[in-house]
Amino acid sequence: MAALKVLLSREDIAQKVAEIGAKITRDFAGESIVLIGVLKGATIFLSDLARHIELDASFDFIAVSSYGNRPSPDQELKAGWDSTGEVRLAKDVDQSVKDKIIILVEDILDTGLTLTYLKQLFLSRQPKELRIATLLDKPSRRKLALEADYVGFTIPDEFVVGYGLDYAERYRNLPDVCIIPRD
Repeated sequence: MAALKVLLSREDIAQKVAEIGAKITRDFAGESIVLIGVLKGATIFLSDLARHIELDASFDFIAVSSYGNRPSPDQELKAGWDSTGEVRLAKDVDQSVKDKIIILVEDILDTGLTLTYLKQLFLSRQPKELRIATLLDKPSRRKLALEADYVGFTIPDEFVVGYGLDYAERYRNLPDVCIIPRD
């Protein structure tokens, strides 16, 4: 595999995460919030973000998977992967979200399929408010019209890893967001 190329440095990420945390703190001053991380990719972003939010905050996690025949990692890297659009709940949150302020924390907003599913799921549970925070936004791949409330970086259509994002479960622990060359 070719060498990884840094797209976003750990310093740039840290600065942006601090800015998002400060904005959430301002937006919900005096309130309690629940940060819900989408497993597995959002765990690092959620933990760093939480340290920059100066509010009463608790955590929970949710996991989803998409139906479809996923290609091999090498094929996915070269051509990408598009699920059928059917999203399945693999792990639900452990608490009620009714009448709570929910910040859904995701690593990347790509096609919009997963976050649209999760947004509908949480809205049906009647939270006081629902917001979406994503570290990365890749609008060129969007299939469903969806915007996040808090966006770290808008990125080009590249295959990225690091800071929670993976390639065949590898590279999640990298401190930078890197591009894996497709050739």
